[in-house]
Amino acid sequence: MNSRTKLTRMVTTALLMALIVLLGLTPLGFINVGVVYITFLCVPVIIGTLAMGYKTGLILGFCMGSVSFYTGLRAPSALTAPILQSSVIWLMLLCYLPRLLVPLITAGIQKLMKGKMEKLALPAAAAMGSLTNTVCYLGLILVLYGVIGLENPTLLATIGTITLTAGLPEAAAAAVVSTPILIALKKAGLISRLH
Repeated sequence: MNSRTKLTRMVTTALLMALIVLLGLTPLGFINVGVVYITFLCVPVIIGTLAMGYKTGLILGFCMGSVSFYTGLRAPSALTAPILQSSVIWLMLLCYLPRLLVPLITAGIQKLMKGKMEKLALPAAAAMGSLTNTVCYLGLILVLYGVIGLENPTLLATIGTITLTAGLPEAAAAAVVSTPILIALKKAGLISRLH
């Protein structure tokens, strides 16, 4: 890898990190459509992973986890407040683990589909990356509630509703937004190949 390619990758990674912070700490990263609440925080992680590989994706996933952790400390949601009250370590696990799995699953799906179903590889990888975040985050909330001994009879129904009303639209949005951006980056010569 020559020095120009390294510099391009570093700048692109820094821009995607800045975008994660901007989307995570302002209302720009969230869209409310009736009862549907869609976040675009995964999109920079997915784009970085598919454009530059899972190692870059892990850096971006860590950045996303850090934004989530900061938000969780500053203004915890009704679901995460009991976890934070139990232990800040549990909140860290909840914020970082799902976000670090996003690039691994995204890269794995894209690699599995590459060559066989090339046209579906990018949107499928983007959608699965987004679903990984949703399912792992909400699933980990369930696990942590059990670990810390919290009883919440409506938790499973709440998580199921969030998955259907937010997780599936987020996955569709990630596929629709990420795919043309990646194709445009490749056509513009900013990335040599999709990983």
